[in-house]
Amino acid sequence: MSAAAADVATKVEKPPAIPHGWPRQRILGYALVCMWIAFLAGIAAYLIVAWNGELFAKYAPSYVTGLGVTLLLVAISIVLGAILSVPIAYARMSKNRFLSGLAYAYVYFFRGTPLLAQTFLVYYGVGSFRPQLDMIGLWSFFREAFNCAIFAFSLNTAAYQAEILRGAIESVPRGQWEGAASLGLHKLQTMWKIILPQALIVALRPYGNEIILMIKGSAIVAIITVYDLMGITKLTYSRTFEFQSYVWAAIIYLIIVETLRHAVEWIERRITIHLQR
Repeated sequence: MSAAAADVATKVEKPPAIPHGWPRQRILGYALVCMWIAFLAGIAAYLIVAWNGELFAKYAPSYVTGLGVTLLLVAISIVLGAILSVPIAYARMSKNRFLSGLAYAYVYFFRGTPLLAQTFLVYYGVGSFRPQLDMIGLWSFFREAFNCAIFAFSLNTAAYQAEILRGAIESVPRGQWEGAASLGLHKLQTMWKIILPQALIVALRPYGNEIILMIKGSAIVAIITVYDLMGITKLTYSRTFEFQSYVWAAIIYLIIVETLRHAVEWIERRITIHLQR
């Protein structure tokens, strides 16, 4: 090796040494994992010790019924919210200041106020307009607590889904529109065949998070006498004073959330397979 080559070799920076020992982050990580393991072990031990077969056999069918009400409530609200979110997202992206202003006000209100307050406004506030609703035949709908919950939840999730859809569409490069226009494609064709497939990839995880938040937020309908999963849990506890009734509900919610999370990840892997190398 020449002297110049040897000099260059000595000037090359060596890779950093692999850290050894137990740094602070590693210790904190292991401590948190141990705390979670201890917490889950404690819950499992409690369920084993406090297990009541008669209680489970008596109230398990009610939990299944409550779970069905929760899933039905969330499914209807998500679908109706998705339908409402399309015109709202269009108005948000519109160059018409009146339309965009109305859409902004709608999104601002429903994203800036608690879902519980919105549900109360519908459930307790609509009753003040009973004569007017009777005249147009809508009181039969709003007198049911379940329908009021669907109405409030649909309006709430529509605001979130509209922002998810708007952000996903605007994340697609402007060149995609220009390229489609150069090929003579109509704007609707461009949106349906080029923009939306790319936007949905971006929006998939936020949509999944919104569904998960709706499932967890649906527990508030127990306050307005809807016997969903949490409503059945409250009823069971009021009759038995068994704390494990809430543990059962927590486990069911956890199973639903984890199932949805893995489903979203699986769908994402399937629709982005062309991007993987």
